[in-house]
Amino acid sequence: QVQLVESGGGAVQAGGSLRLSCVASPYTGSSCMGWFRQRPGQQREAVAAISGSGGLIYYSNSVKGRFVISRDGTTNAIHLQMNTLEPEDTAVYFCAAAGSAVCRQWDVVNFYDFWGQGTQVTVS
Repeated sequence: QVQLVESGGGAVQAGGSLRLSCVASPYTGSSCMGWFRQRPGQQREAVAAISGSGGLIYYSNSVKGRFVISRDGTTNAIHLQMNTLEPEDTAVYFCAAAGSAVCRQWDVVNFYDFWGQGTQVTVS
């Protein structure tokens, strides 16, 4: 069983930045991992994903150019650097890990096998 723990959420003014982190245990270095977000009353939506090798990265159109996903093999963590935040980015952000190194369906919720509890991001 993989456990994912997110951190780094908080409240920030529009135009500001936050960096989310997700630490996985046990080792998930070979897994496709992603970030999703869920606004109140809405479905969970994909934000970004990174392949097991780190060589392939995906972003939703709404965050492309503002958010950067990365992974750190030494700490078994992934990060989401969020810049130029907008009120529309307000949501609970979830980290997810798939059973595949290739992000075949990176933006599909059911593609991922493990989920964190989420961290709140509020942009005002």
